[in-house]
Amino acid sequence: MNIGIPVERQPNEYRVGLTPKGVALLTQAGHRCYVQRGAGVGAGFEDAAYERAGARIAYAAEEVYSRADLVLKVGPPTLEEMVFVRDGQTICAFWHLLARPREMTHILLERRATAVAYELIQEENGHLPVLRPLSEIAGRMAPQIAARWLQNDGGGSGILLGGLAGVPPTNVAILGAGIVGMNAARTFLGLGARVYVLDKDLSRLQLIDEQYRGQIVTMVSHDFNVARVCTFARVLVGAVLEPGARAPVLVTREMVRSMRPRSVILDISIDQGGCVETSRPTTHDDPVYVEENVIHYCVPNMPGVVARTATHAYLNAAWPYIQQIANTGIREAIEANPALMRGVVVHDGRVTNKNLALLLEEA
Repeated sequence: MNIGIPVERQPNEYRVGLTPKGVALLTQAGHRCYVQRGAGVGAGFEDAAYERAGARIAYAAEEVYSRADLVLKVGPPTLEEMVFVRDGQTICAFWHLLARPREMTHILLERRATAVAYELIQEENGHLPVLRPLSEIAGRMAPQIAARWLQNDGGGSGILLGGLAGVPPTNVAILGAGIVGMNAARTFLGLGARVYVLDKDLSRLQLIDEQYRGQIVTMVSHDFNVARVCTFARVLVGAVLEPGARAPVLVTREMVRSMRPRSVILDISIDQGGCVETSRPTTHDDPVYVEENVIHYCVPNMPGVVARTATHAYLNAAWPYIQQIANTGIREAIEANPALMRGVVVHDGRVTNKNLALLLEEA
């Protein structure tokens, strides 16, 4: 099979669709890999490393798409790139099509292309194996980002997360006790913050209470509890995920208005639309804005700036699926692997994801 790895075009996206080691494994299995010049530079992989692994260096995205049966990306193609998509082509990426322009889906349908959404590959037990490592990274990044914007030079109120003798620690509220939320909670706690975790699943809250022996305050995420923590939290982290669906809005504008001036919101659910009413996507170049006198950080591709770690992390999980598609073709791979099938959102001219289909019907 011909496999293409183009340069990522999303703003501040430094990750890459495949490492040189991955290229070596595929070429040794008889596949041909076309890597666009400079595709791996942001993650620390030079063109020479790909060539040593057996790749052929292409000089334009159009060449990569024209040669490839399977395209491996991190973010989805931009609208400008979508013109390069070929009929019947398979593209693996973190698509998040519910939050993308409808035109992208329509082009995929017209070209009868297959979109494999890494974030929706789901095992029988509900686990999202490819999304998980990036969720872990985003959660662990949250405290360092919050600390930065709490500083006076970040526009914040000049507060140290962990406090110190005679000065209490910062109150941090995390909405969602999933992978992002728990990694954020653990890291905030390690920095000395006072951490509150809210979730609708009481069993998850019970596990947190047992694991951390009461060091983390747990609350059921009823509206009145969310409203309550907004009044005292200096940092609010949105870490809500409903696989394949838009994130529910848990924090209203009124709740944001009740927060202390120059507090910080990190809406990590923003790639699925966001869980805060006042959230809108930002970029690493311009990551924050102020709404209702509260600093909002809403960057969809947070792990994109720890590109080497993030590339290795997600490809460790994605590799079995990439290998299966390359070796058997997309049709046989889907039929043989239910987890992969759940990640396919568009295939052969049809929308195969229920939530995306409903969204298109409403448009």
